[in-house]
Amino acid sequence: MPRRTKDVAGKFALPASAESCWLERAIASPLHLPDTLQSWVRVQVSGSPCGSSEIDQQSYVMTIDASGAAIQAGTAAGVRFGLATLLQLVRVSDRVLPCGVIEDWPAISRRGLMLDVSRDRVPTMRELCALIDTLAQFKCNHLQFYVEHTFAYAGHEDAWREWSAITPDEMRRLDAYAAVRGIEIAANQNCFGHLAHWLRLPAYEHLAETTGDWMFDVWPRSGPFSLCPTEPASLALVRDLIAQQARCVKGELFNIGCDEVYDIAYGRSKSEVERRGRVAVFAEFVRDVARAARDVGKRPMFWADVILTHADEPAHAHELVSLRELDMVALVWGYEPDTAFDVWVERVHKAGLEAWVCPGTSSWRAITGRTREREGNVAGALAAATKHNARGFLLCEWGDVGHWQQWPVAMHAIAQGIAAAWSGELAGGDASCKHARHVFGGNGPAIAAWLQELGDADVPLRDVAGGFSRKGLTKLRNASAMFASLHNSAGTVREIGHRELWRETLARLRELGTRFPACADALIADELRHTLGLSIFACERALLVLRTPSADIHHASATGDGDESVTFEVLRDWLDVFEANHRRLWLARSRSGGLEESCKHFATIKKMLEAK
Repeated sequence: MPRRTKDVAGKFALPASAESCWLERAIASPLHLPDTLQSWVRVQVSGSPCGSSEIDQQSYVMTIDASGAAIQAGTAAGVRFGLATLLQLVRVSDRVLPCGVIEDWPAISRRGLMLDVSRDRVPTMRELCALIDTLAQFKCNHLQFYVEHTFAYAGHEDAWREWSAITPDEMRRLDAYAAVRGIEIAANQNCFGHLAHWLRLPAYEHLAETTGDWMFDVWPRSGPFSLCPTEPASLALVRDLIAQQARCVKGELFNIGCDEVYDIAYGRSKSEVERRGRVAVFAEFVRDVARAARDVGKRPMFWADVILTHADEPAHAHELVSLRELDMVALVWGYEPDTAFDVWVERVHKAGLEAWVCPGTSSWRAITGRTREREGNVAGALAAATKHNARGFLLCEWGDVGHWQQWPVAMHAIAQGIAAAWSGELAGGDASCKHARHVFGGNGPAIAAWLQELGDADVPLRDVAGGFSRKGLTKLRNASAMFASLHNSAGTVREIGHRELWRETLARLRELGTRFPACADALIADELRHTLGLSIFACERALLVLRTPSADIHHASATGDGDESVTFEVLRDWLDVFEANHRRLWLARSRSGGLEESCKHFATIKKMLEAK
């Protein structure tokens, strides 16, 4: 809803030429309306918004009277956002608009999406452009594509050749396409951690911090992950990658990543860390990477987790302040309702840095998404952003473990989050689904309401399953119980939740199947059916495991839990069908590179089904 509305007596009947498609196109050229609109839409740019802030420059006033709609704003951006509101009104109207006055402005000046294109899904250009169109209609003005090894860097072909990487020409085209729709694309390349794909290759293995064993938070890992910060050639590689991608986007920002470098101190930098401290070694390399971005005219952004988790310690508090000289943007991220956005944003601002809040869609590692966690996480981020006047909101759509979430699950979460960033609060109840009309068509609210329920189908299991993954937790984090059932051994599944909770979850999923929403788009319907089917499969597998002694795993059948015809042999056959569907649906929206990597998880699950 707009900030202020005033009803005025009267109606305006849309002319026969008034179609949504013309307003969609007008968002890309707000000051040069097509003839089909000029007869009933008038725009006026005063050049002097009510204030000088970025938020003021995005405000608009729209008046609807018997002659049509008039939009007044101080800038072209304000006109664009007014047109986006008008488009939404036209879509929900029965070709008659109520007369009145709308005054509107955003709660947060930079409202963006970060889309993971590295694990393992790279959407087609058609899909990326469609995403940009949708984001523009939701008044989004910032976009990033998270890159590890899926940008076609010259001289590094071995790293991206098989991955259908985004080429420099494609990035330039996307940058231009987004710019005319009011969206700035920020360059994005993780420049420290999450580079295992590079570091496993012979040409880059000498840059790895470790090739041995280390701990990823509380989980043992082995092999390369991060660049060695004390190896000079690490910075040389980063400088090359930054320079190449920076030439392809005109925006001022470059996200250099640098998150989750848990392996630092487990390998080649161990002695330096022992001498100076882990945070000091980390911060020095981050500053060097940030200077590389500055050298090519970009303002660096970085994931602030390593700094923030230690910045309250006297020995390390100065490291956050040390980044101020480079005018860096600290990306404050976390994906659960209890993320400490309030504390962390305040800490960043006290250090003199700009902070953006970065919640998540909660669609990855979940199949169905996690409605409760997503909404609590986004609401917490918005509360901190508005309280501390944070400049940016960056919603994160990750692709961990094969990027198995289907696009409607992600798009519902994206639209909900971006819409909330404009208003400054997350809509509740039925209002939380109204945005979906502009994503899924006329029946969008019903589809979104169904997705809301689907995303909480396993909440009782999530409430008790935390301990299986991390000692001391009650609630399951960063995953749904159904996802955990799919991707863990039979022994672990027995720790996720008791049989009755799995039976109840399966019953909820089957009941949702009886209320499957009507979808005008056949692909969306297909994606939602696949999502529901894979979720039911996960429950059936868990129930079969829970009632089956490991010695009888090949011959067990149902005895009152789940479908009585289900055996492990049946589940293996079903899994083949789900893999075939996954492949088909993947290629409907995404490039072929990364598909085989994504499908390796099906083989892993099948092995677990066959294990005694």
